[in-house]
Amino acid sequence: MTLPKSPEDRSELLKEAPPLIPGLPDDVAELCLLRLPFPHHATARSVSSSWNKAISDPSFSLSKKALDLSLPYLFVLAFDPSSCPSPSSSVATLHCHAFNPRTSLWFSIPPPPSANLSPPSSASASLPHHGTLFLLGGLLTGTDSPVPALFKYTAATNSWSPSAPMPTARSFFSATTVAGKIVAVGDGCVDTYDPSADGWTTAAGPRLSPYDVAVIGRKMYVTEGWAWPFDSLPRGAVYDAEKGKWGEMKAGMREGWTGASAVVEGQLLVVSEHRGTRVKAYVEERDEWEYVGGGGVPWEVKRPLAVTAAEGKVYVVGSGLSVAVGTLRREKAGLRLEWVVVESPPLLKCLVPTAAHLLYA
Repeated sequence: MTLPKSPEDRSELLKEAPPLIPGLPDDVAELCLLRLPFPHHATARSVSSSWNKAISDPSFSLSKKALDLSLPYLFVLAFDPSSCPSPSSSVATLHCHAFNPRTSLWFSIPPPPSANLSPPSSASASLPHHGTLFLLGGLLTGTDSPVPALFKYTAATNSWSPSAPMPTARSFFSATTVAGKIVAVGDGCVDTYDPSADGWTTAAGPRLSPYDVAVIGRKMYVTEGWAWPFDSLPRGAVYDAEKGKWGEMKAGMREGWTGASAVVEGQLLVVSEHRGTRVKAYVEERDEWEYVGGGGVPWEVKRPLAVTAAEGKVYVVGSGLSVAVGTLRREKAGLRLEWVVVESPPLLKCLVPTAAHLLYA
């Protein structure tokens, strides 16, 4: 913006736009604000109107990203089962919390605008380096009616906003991110959301009920679950984004996928739902799974679990929001995880996680 030449006009403009930090040029002051850790942004906005305007501006998060000042935080969606009248009830309130891996501290984030969605029936996906989290579909609380809702959380503003609804009303389905787009899969069709255009496209997909999805490169792997202890073998499919085609999942991969997945530096891991919550790694060359050294998920972290990964670490969030952080090591004997457990504060002990995502903020 060019300052008016008139001294009187310049004086009036300065009164309207006070400096960010008195005594410092605004560009230097902005560099100071950019170094504020994400959890303190909400407090910083309340300092002054100029701070609120600077931190809320979309260019603020872009500058933080350009200067490599964004750091990863663990965002967890959860609910309190005691708020459900019965085990089959869908009357539960969504709770949103974020965990700072460097300080082991938790802080709350606002819930989405619509609080009447049953958390277990919704799906979520994220664009980590954009600092955005998406909540998709679900059942209206107390009903069996799925909705096509889509809500977007933006870490830069610490706020939710509604986005273009899905073409298909969905509940109990899977969602993930492929090539910068949000993909909802299930019931024989795939809905793909382009955040830059705020629009959807729909295509045919595999006829299975997804239990879990994982993305490696530009390939999306979709599985129904695991064979044990069920009579029928699970089904699985693979989507190649480069070719735009679906294919069958290899038998070994499909039958050994026995839990929630995480991808660490291109390596597919699964936190098994049985046999002591051991962690397995998929070996594509042999179409086999191998147990990872270091033992299973520490016993302090109770099921149900939510799993995610980033920067060489696996994050397993358990009931009560205790967090096991596993650092992946590549040794001569094979892969190994070194675990550290962070207990949650008492106020979070009642919560059960439904999803976990790493966002840079």
